[in-house]
Amino acid sequence: MSLSDEERRSLEELERGLAASDPDLDLQLKSGRLRGTAARTVMGVLGVLAGFALIITGIATQILIVGVAGFLVAGAGAYVLLSRLVFRRRLRRDDGGDRNDQTGPKRLWPD
Repeated sequence: MSLSDEERRSLEELERGLAASDPDLDLQLKSGRLRGTAARTVMGVLGVLAGFALIITGIATQILIVGVAGFLVAGAGAYVLLSRLVFRRRLRRDDGGDRNDQTGPKRLWPD
């Protein structure tokens, strides 16, 4: 389904407005490269998969160093994949206020 001329003009106007208001975002969208969280996620998943492939190759060929290298690559991929997630969780916990004032579970009936 193609766009009508009016829809196409409206879309081009929105695109120009976005490029004028946020040139950095415009540059990122035009470059087509993954950046930030998406790039870390892709690199982490690829690292873990490559590591598992090396581990299986090391087991199949009975070459210890290939299996160890696979374990290290998989570990590095998992670190890249999960490090941002853990950092966000720590930030959220730190922003949550004072955690020392834990009152425990609420009771349904008073003593």
